[in-house]
Amino acid sequence: MTGHGGTEDPAIGGPTRHIPVLLAEVLDHLDPKPGEIVVDGTFGAGGYSRAILDRGADVIAIDRDPSAIEAAWSMAEGFEGRLTPVHGRFGAMGELLADRAGSLDGVVLDIGVSSMQLDEAERGFSFQKDGPLDMRMGREGPSAADVVNTLSVGDLARIFNFLGEERHAGRAARAIVDRREEEPFSRTLDLSRVIGKAVGRSPKDKIDPATRSFQALRIFVNDELGELARALVAAETLLKPGGRLVVVSFHSLEDRIVKRFFQDRSSSGGGSRHLPDVITVVPTFEARNRAIGASDAEAAVNPRARSAKLRLGTRLEAPARTTNDPLSFAGLPALADIERL
Repeated sequence: MTGHGGTEDPAIGGPTRHIPVLLAEVLDHLDPKPGEIVVDGTFGAGGYSRAILDRGADVIAIDRDPSAIEAAWSMAEGFEGRLTPVHGRFGAMGELLADRAGSLDGVVLDIGVSSMQLDEAERGFSFQKDGPLDMRMGREGPSAADVVNTLSVGDLARIFNFLGEERHAGRAARAIVDRREEEPFSRTLDLSRVIGKAVGRSPKDKIDPATRSFQALRIFVNDELGELARALVAAETLLKPGGRLVVVSFHSLEDRIVKRFFQDRSSSGGGSRHLPDVITVVPTFEARNRAIGASDAEAAVNPRARSAKLRLGTRLEAPARTTNDPLSFAGLPALADIERL
């Protein structure tokens, strides 16, 4: 449902129709069956939900985008009560589905921005289509325009560096602050031109020079890494023993968080006779170590799949872990000093 590619890649804002990424692999490992209940935490265009419903399982579809939820309700009409749309952040699904704790058979998450959002210029995600500088998936809270017109050079540089892995984060940040003194930013192409001029295009770099900065702004505006970490913890609480958690990510920062979660939850802290006060931590998931990528055939047909990685785990009998810092496993970027608008 999302992708990070070159300028030819429709995921950047072209008109390519939505194609669910790694669908066969998702279904293989999620293994939905009649009578089971699966949460699609990132409904988007509904590709995973429809396929799961076709396998006979019931689906609870969560999305923070009102347009996606409207589409989910339309889809639900054809499945006789087996699809239940829920408007909200997937990172809050523990609270949204608190009455179902320990009872769900599967959770699937497809992390990132959907193709529909990228293709709609008015949503402000694309740097190739002119639109309002928005980027809010849920259409609430501070927009990307608020961020670039308000934060300091240092804060903007940290965002571009940490969340976009932009090598020239300082250049982009300084160019933004210098320009906004003359006129604040309100349109996507305006910001794209300023960043592109400041960063420049490397002969070895096939992507648009604004790609990484726009990605970083989107991740920051929507708190995507925090949402992902909270969703993984929530899935641990919601799944029954034997329940499957399947996560598809498209960015190294996202995949790193998922990998760390499964490493943390599939290992045990070792108690020792020499250290009697050390608490033994019981694994809560059985997880495979290696990520699954798209086949060459899928990547050729669907460019959005090129950077996709799937990780999965099966819930064990142990109760969900409780700690004072439930997101400590994630190693989230140190952006806490940036004041939320």
